[in-house]
Amino acid sequence: MRTAKNNIVLIGMMGTGKSTVGSLLAAEAGLRLVDLDQMIVMETGRSIPEIFAEKGETFFRDTESRLLGQVLADDEGIVLATGGGVVLREQNCRAMLKNGLVIALKASADDIIARVGEDENRPLLAGGAKERVTALLEERKSAYDFAHHTVDTTGKTAEQVALEILTRCRG
Repeated sequence: MRTAKNNIVLIGMMGTGKSTVGSLLAAEAGLRLVDLDQMIVMETGRSIPEIFAEKGETFFRDTESRLLGQVLADDEGIVLATGGGVVLREQNCRAMLKNGLVIALKASADDIIARVGEDENRPLLAGGAKERVTALLEERKSAYDFAHHTVDTTGKTAEQVALEILTRCRG
């Protein structure tokens, strides 16, 4: 695999498998997994729902952008699992493209809902998972199009998705 800094960056809606696939992919490729949402939680000392409730989405996105920039500037040989909204800021998209092979994971609304259900750790689902997932998919339908590759995770295991990504990276 030859990419900028030998990094793989996973993007996509919540519930598409970025963290789970990222862990498998990192192990198989001999890279280190960096989970951007976990970095945010560690840095702030708050859960993501607490951040949204206490500080708001803008604070969360600002922190996300800052940490994304840091990890991409400082790290090499990583699989970076991002949050679903990281693509909402153009500078984040440019940084990801400059510093790695960007893989967009996508899934059907039904698969996403089955995976995330009524997860209380996902503040963007407040008000009902089905309605919010459908709305977010519509709002972000082209937000992930800048990726080098897109992998549909619908009906696939995380292992199958990781293997597909590795095949694309090596091919």
